[in-house]
Amino acid sequence: MIIMNDQTSIFDMDKNKTPGPLADRMRPQTLDEFEGQEHLLGEGKVLRKLIESDSITSMILWGPPGVGKTTLAKIIAEKTHAKFENFSAVLSGIKEIREVMKQAEERRLYGQRTLLFIDEIHRFNKSQQDAFLPFVEKGDIILIGATTENPSFELNSALLSRSKVFTLNPLKPENIILLLKRAIKDKERGLGKMNVDISDETLEKLAVYSNGDARVALNTLELSALIAIPAKDGSIYITNDILEQAFQKKTFLYDKKGEEHYNLISAFHKSIRNSDSDAAVYWLARMLESGEDPLYIARRMIRIASEDIGLAEPKAMEQAVAAFHAAHFIGMPECSTSLAQAAVYLALAPKSNAVYIGYLKAREDAEKTIAQPVPLHIRNAPTNLMRDLGYGKGYKYAHDFENKVASMECLPENLIGTQYYCPTDMGEEKKFKEIKRKLSLLQEK
Repeated sequence: MIIMNDQTSIFDMDKNKTPGPLADRMRPQTLDEFEGQEHLLGEGKVLRKLIESDSITSMILWGPPGVGKTTLAKIIAEKTHAKFENFSAVLSGIKEIREVMKQAEERRLYGQRTLLFIDEIHRFNKSQQDAFLPFVEKGDIILIGATTENPSFELNSALLSRSKVFTLNPLKPENIILLLKRAIKDKERGLGKMNVDISDETLEKLAVYSNGDARVALNTLELSALIAIPAKDGSIYITNDILEQAFQKKTFLYDKKGEEHYNLISAFHKSIRNSDSDAAVYWLARMLESGEDPLYIARRMIRIASEDIGLAEPKAMEQAVAAFHAAHFIGMPECSTSLAQAAVYLALAPKSNAVYIGYLKAREDAEKTIAQPVPLHIRNAPTNLMRDLGYGKGYKYAHDFENKVASMECLPENLIGTQYYCPTDMGEEKKFKEIKRKLSLLQEK
């Protein structure tokens, strides 16, 4: 096994080094020890077959932290007959890439494959990713990239098309509980010599609070064992209080620039659209307590007020804008209740997307139909030349008419008669529907 460029690697097995964190010591060493990802590693599943038959192809392992991406790479490293190289996207540049590629090319001439593992491959920029392409295409290397970011956004399409993407899911609480119990009993790598005692209830709480991240769970267990005061019999009792001290605060899987950022705001928006005030408040809390910018959420609520509510409840816009100003003036954490108030109001308000649909139709006509000139009678005529050309001729001033509406066409000739805003019968919009009907009758007269 070769580690290039003296980069620190999880594949270094120097027994003279100080033991690492519990999560590293308890890293599964075989597929049988591996917990979770049954859809990929269960009996007869595709990734398990590839590993066991040593038929690995270039792949991207995509998933949140602590679900086994690096562990899988280590297991593959132990089973493959190819030369295994570990590469860090954080520490390496184009020069290091070329060195590794040159050696891989030479090995292939002698019939030996090179399997290259790149942790955090999304950290490589586009030009660095491009440097791998020729060698993947020629078969000089088998690439395994690990990323927490959506490969569709972070990887070159050419590199992505030559790799199989395997999506790893957050671990289930029952998976994490099994890992924790194994660590508590293991006397060689785990905490077996410390005589740790933890109730099933507390263990389950630890698993749930870890949010599917085995690394967080194991390292929190170790910290809890270290800060607990041993009993007279030497036992270490990990209680809920000890666990809360170790956690400090529930960890949330969230990245303001990553996919989860968009997932949560989508869940928030769609909960409001579906008039589910409870879900709206929950997703709001998830975002705010994870550090999301409250102004970002407030801006989305302003959008919701017009896109999903519109004139069915005109005051929804007022509530959303007021929440934005409140968030701007007082910030977090005080503005959380202002945002929650607006979210509940929007969720419970009558819904109409008539304004939104009307705009989409108008946008489509603006983009796809012939851009006919503005009708002469509604053009402005600030100069004599414009008046001589007929600008403003035939214009009817609405205020000169009894009902403040003139029989005058304001759309271009190719769109005459088109209706964009079609009010519904929801909430206040029913009134606007009636108003529009009466105006149409007056214009016809």
